[in-house]
Amino acid sequence: MKIRFADRLPDGNFALVVPATGPDAESVRNLGGELRDALSRQRFEGDAASAAEHFQGGRRIVVLGLEKNGNSPASAEKLGGNAVARLLTSGETAAVIDLTGLNYDADGAARVALGAALRAWRYDRYRTTLKEKQKPTLAEVTIVGAGEGAEDRYRSRWEPVLDGVALTRELVTEPANIIYPESFVERVQASLDGTGVEIEVLDRAQMEKLGMGALLGVAQGSARDPRLLILRWNGSGSDGAPTAFVGKGVTFDTGGISIKPAAGMEAMKWDMGGAGAVAGALKTLARRKAKANIVGICGLVENMPSGTAQRPGDVVTTMSGQSVEVINTDAEGRLVLADAITYVERTYKPSTIVDLATLTGAILISLGHEYAGLFSNNEDLAAKLTKAGDTSGDKLWRMPMGDVFDRLIDSPIADMKNVGPREGGSITAAQFIQRFIDNGVQWAHIDMAGKAWSDKASHDREKGATGFGVRLLDQYVEDVIEA
Repeated sequence: MKIRFADRLPDGNFALVVPATGPDAESVRNLGGELRDALSRQRFEGDAASAAEHFQGGRRIVVLGLEKNGNSPASAEKLGGNAVARLLTSGETAAVIDLTGLNYDADGAARVALGAALRAWRYDRYRTTLKEKQKPTLAEVTIVGAGEGAEDRYRSRWEPVLDGVALTRELVTEPANIIYPESFVERVQASLDGTGVEIEVLDRAQMEKLGMGALLGVAQGSARDPRLLILRWNGSGSDGAPTAFVGKGVTFDTGGISIKPAAGMEAMKWDMGGAGAVAGALKTLARRKAKANIVGICGLVENMPSGTAQRPGDVVTTMSGQSVEVINTDAEGRLVLADAITYVERTYKPSTIVDLATLTGAILISLGHEYAGLFSNNEDLAAKLTKAGDTSGDKLWRMPMGDVFDRLIDSPIADMKNVGPREGGSITAAQFIQRFIDNGVQWAHIDMAGKAWSDKASHDREKGATGFGVRLLDQYVEDVIEA
């Protein structure tokens, strides 16, 4: 979708979107009594997210309810998103959102544009029999009355976020016969071409040489070769220790020999959502030229049952040298993260590691689809990530950790087992990952199992892939590293 900015209403055909706190708002009065009467008949009172439509002089006018704190960043994005949701398949090809008189600053107006662009994103590549009325028609949104600097703000700060989120949504949406470890790498390489992100890829032989027995154990049942994708953005102009973002990239998860129930297994194409978020975040940071040194690691495998698949009871040796008794082959993500984390620690010596993973069903029981779970060994890091989540909308909820949980993954024949009891399953998973964090390294684990995909539409997306994690990491970099 094209996003434009203008000082006044353009010529030509377009739908006019008028934000209003009620039928007596100045923006409504300026359009005459006929519109006010139409709003009255539709019982429009200006409640947030409410809408009313009227045709006047052959033009569709959409009046959208405006939140009381309508100038806040979150409300601005909702305004843009709600406008597009209303018009995307309406038959209109162009829309104008008129912010005149609403006192939006440059960033607020740019956020309206961001909300509109995020909500317009769709992935209809395989939908060849859509009825005409189901197809998107809206191709252009113009923001009017935005004020000086709004377009520059959008292009430099928020359009890169859109690009990163779009990449993540694309990767998560694609089916597993299209996106598997090798093709994930190819898709990301093509998307990051020309951004300045340095890319390195490790294949099976290289990982075998490094001793990545945990990651390779997950991959050994699949005909698809695993990959470790390394993305480096050096934007600070210095040689300081980077911050590391590590993503679980299980491109399809059957559960392996501990196979999942058939119902709903098709959803496991999005079990690479953490790696998708890392790739999208690196694209955003590079596109906006963030003044930060970041290394992103994507551990990419497919978890399949076969005659070569790892079995419950197998013992694997991780790159760190620690051994793991594999009790459940469906607890595979933590095995992938263990070796990916050890690799980034030994190769890049980061001071901070944040890993993202669609890791446990247990976090869904705890937090539903409203928050991702946050686990950390550092209070300051946890607080900063929580703040970044609140600001960006990728919300986090801090979960407990401690020795009492850590003891639950001790094994009688190895250094640890990969699952504990059913109770506290998301916590014992985090305790497992923490065993691979070097002393002195600040670490946070984000269990985003309930956030990579949504069965409900929202103001910033259609139902499906959410792009969760991109905005969180981007905001954290801005708040903490670039501050």
